[in-house]
Amino acid sequence: MRMAQAISFTRPDGAAVSGYLAAAERPVGAVVVIQEWWGLNEQIRGVARRWAGAGFTALVPDLYRGRSTVEEEEADHLMTGLDFGAAAAQDIRGAVQYLKGLKLGSGKVGVSGYCMGGALALLASMLVPEADAAVVWYGMPPVEYVDAGKIGLPLQAHWATQDEFFAIAGVDALEAKLAEAGVRYEGHRYLAHHGFANETAQGPGRIARTQYDAAWAQQAWDRAMRFCGQHLG
Repeated sequence: MRMAQAISFTRPDGAAVSGYLAAAERPVGAVVVIQEWWGLNEQIRGVARRWAGAGFTALVPDLYRGRSTVEEEEADHLMTGLDFGAAAAQDIRGAVQYLKGLKLGSGKVGVSGYCMGGALALLASMLVPEADAAVVWYGMPPVEYVDAGKIGLPLQAHWATQDEFFAIAGVDALEAKLAEAGVRYEGHRYLAHHGFANETAQGPGRIARTQYDAAWAQQAWDRAMRFCGQHLG
């Protein structure tokens, strides 16, 4: 990784958004990393740096405008106050456009989101025409909001079969919708709980319905790297 810093970029509507940019040493492409419901915290900055270390310059848009929390109730409040449509069509699209303008490596830009960010990554696959691929991590919007016919990019997803936030039955319905629309989709399921790829979801501080799993996290990461290498490299 070359460096990491706070930056500002412009949304399609002209509004400025701050974000965290982790630059790869020798980028093969780029990715917009979308936060969990906690906000732009140190954990998601670390995720961006990991992407950069793997060769993908990563930008995390600050969807909460400087706010973050470690409390579940406050996280739910912040997430509920977020306009998901605007976050996808404006903040995330603006971040993709910013990275496209840098012309890094292949010039291709993906979107990867976790938990709430996974739902936003799926929405972005419909609302951000400049994106070249998307990776969803254990998060999705209500199935009725998914217009699978608008998803033209390759899509990968990682689901937890014991997820108490996003039940696997909803994943079944989503995947049926994606298959019917002919989406280029690759889905993976893990015998794990919500947040299994978040290394802070362990020990006394974690919330009850999340649990980090190092083995599954590594396998999911390896699959995401292979997928992004194929579609963004």
